[in-house]
Amino acid sequence: TGDLHGQFVDLLRLFDFGGYPPISTYLFLGDYVDRGKQSLETICLLLAYKLKYPDKIFLLRGNHEVAKINRVYGFYDECKRRFNVRLWKIFCDCFNCLPMTALTDDKGLCMHGGISPELNNLDQIKDIERPTEIPDYGLLCDLLWSDPSSDTLGSGESDRGVSCTFGADKLVEFLEKNDLDHVCRTHQVSRSNLTVILFSFY
Repeated sequence: TGDLHGQFVDLLRLFDFGGYPPISTYLFLGDYVDRGKQSLETICLLLAYKLKYPDKIFLLRGNHEVAKINRVYGFYDECKRRFNVRLWKIFCDCFNCLPMTALTDDKGLCMHGGISPELNNLDQIKDIERPTEIPDYGLLCDLLWSDPSSDTLGSGESDRGVSCTFGADKLVEFLEKNDLDHVCRTHQVSRSNLTVILFSFY
């Protein structure tokens, strides 16, 4: 599923709709914290399920699971207000260990952001060592930040001021080169559309 952003009630609603683990299996594509008022409840429940049912919950890293982002957009303040800064640092260490992508049925590549001009094959992703910080540019940054563009051929500049955009031609080229059917991403998905990209496998 897509961006939760501290909306704990939305997470519970999603589980009500699709079934609670271990009945159903879920792949979350990042952005668990920031903006909403209950980031701690949201990420703690997901991590608890991951510990209890490691084969039923899969958590990818979003661009808000980065210290320099969630320091500004709410998670740091929530941790400091409700507990302490040390807790925020512990979560940031945890986020540095999260994977950036997932391969579903060997045909679908899932990530929070999108493809990168530097990404030629899936072995490059496998070679990423964790824990890792996310740099301001390059492959890791693009996996968490890049966006598709219907107005762009090739790669272009992003209006976000971070990473890049990619056109349909680059996506098709990447899929054909790596024998994939599709890329699934959530970077631009609103909370009202969470269930549209619900992954629920029985």
